[in-house]
Amino acid sequence: MATHAFAQGRRHAGPLPTLVGTLLAAILSACGGGGDNAPAPAPAPPPAAALPGSYADPVVYSGAATASLASAQEGAATVQARINVDGRPLDYTAKAGHLTASDLQTGQPAASFFYVAYTAGTQPAAQRPVTFFYNGGPGSASLWLHLGAFGPRRLATTFPSTTPSSPPQLVDNQETLLDHSDLVFVDAIGTGYSQAIAPRTNAQFWGVDQDAAAFRDFVRRYLAANNRQASPLYLFGESYGGPRTAVLANLLESAGVRVAGIMLQSPAMNYNANCGVFDPGQVSCEGYIPSYAAVSRYHQSGSLPTDFSTVLEQARAFAAGPYRTEVGPFLATKTPPSEASVAQLAAWTGLAAQTWRQDFSMTPGAYRARLMPGQVFGRYDARVRAPAGSALAAGGDPALTLVGGAFNNSIRPYLETELRYSAATPYLGSNNIINQWNFSHDGKAVPDTIPDLAVALTLNPAMKVLAMSGYHDLATPFYQTELDLARLGPSTAIQIRNYDSGHMSYLDDRVRPLQKADLRAFYNSVSVAQ
Repeated sequence: MATHAFAQGRRHAGPLPTLVGTLLAAILSACGGGGDNAPAPAPAPPPAAALPGSYADPVVYSGAATASLASAQEGAATVQARINVDGRPLDYTAKAGHLTASDLQTGQPAASFFYVAYTAGTQPAAQRPVTFFYNGGPGSASLWLHLGAFGPRRLATTFPSTTPSSPPQLVDNQETLLDHSDLVFVDAIGTGYSQAIAPRTNAQFWGVDQDAAAFRDFVRRYLAANNRQASPLYLFGESYGGPRTAVLANLLESAGVRVAGIMLQSPAMNYNANCGVFDPGQVSCEGYIPSYAAVSRYHQSGSLPTDFSTVLEQARAFAAGPYRTEVGPFLATKTPPSEASVAQLAAWTGLAAQTWRQDFSMTPGAYRARLMPGQVFGRYDARVRAPAGSALAAGGDPALTLVGGAFNNSIRPYLETELRYSAATPYLGSNNIINQWNFSHDGKAVPDTIPDLAVALTLNPAMKVLAMSGYHDLATPFYQTELDLARLGPSTAIQIRNYDSGHMSYLDDRVRPLQKADLRAFYNSVSVAQ
């Protein structure tokens, strides 16, 4: 994966933190995945003869920084389909194509967004929600949420098992959210088939604020083009899509577009508080302590112990108490931590006490390297491990390598054969743009988007928030998300759900039904509240 740096070097005033590729490359695939470690997509088979509803897109798309379209077309394939969910048929319409986002201030066409929308049911627009999904990166298209999570068709895997019983294949998704909401999966500019429109270029949208503003304009266009302005609006962002969602919700509310609820999947809301973003010794790793306990307990026993919830509560209390008190002096002056704290960390993780004495604020990269010498552990899901030097470990994150090729190789054939959308160029599942991304936001070199979320909630007190994380995620740890959202104060509008899984919790067949139940309850709670 690419290392994380700022666009155009030191463009920000003052000293910049040195960013480490391990976490931000992890955030790159934004859910994850698909990052640069995934095998290149296999060539798609030539499209069959045109069928009703087909759309052969004549445009040649590019993810290059300087690329732009001379003009844009709003074309789409439209097909009628049916899946069986819980033994009952669910009929739906799928549209795959492009809509043009026009700048809110100038009204000029700014970007052509590729999207896939699934609509179902006969409810009036005012009663039928519409949910927008996107991954993050920056640089990831939305194929992970699209094919792995809650769309009508899902790429079945045996994740996190490293010995799959059969090749992954698309199946009817029993956990689709289409029975509760219409679903729109949209790709960021420079990924998938989304591209800037001249005189703008792709790179002009590669920044926290520019990116969110473009998504705002796409959402506005989709609602207008489909007469959905009255529909309850939801935003679902994963990883970097989490901070995008906070900024986007603020921008939509400021533009008069009401947001009913937002879902944050393994979000990275405040980069400044995440020790994996910075060089070792610069920022407290408090947010990772419960994750280290969870991952170590999993590998010590082969599964979660029966007292796991108690362990997590103890780890949270320790992290917020003795660890927080002692890590500040350790970082500032190398003041040794107490032997009681060292002993507690050693007991939870199995790492030597001397290791914790010397590296009391241990980064996730260092923890992964020390946990079991000779084994490489996943960043996105540390339950997945592989021997160093093996093919699964070669890319640096076996959790991504395990499924990355299947997702990247499946998206274009799915678009062409089932959705009847074909393009002249390959679908760009991930784009290595992280070194060109402008992470500055609201006066900080890297974003803290909790204030954006606070403003959005102030503008719309009825808005609700659901954050979902995995215990074994060493890219965006669940406890750090809890700490970030706690800054908003106690509120029944904010719900947090954590799962025995990783960054892409929905890939786990045991967890996805639990997550679907939580999302169903979330939709229902918003409907009741309004």
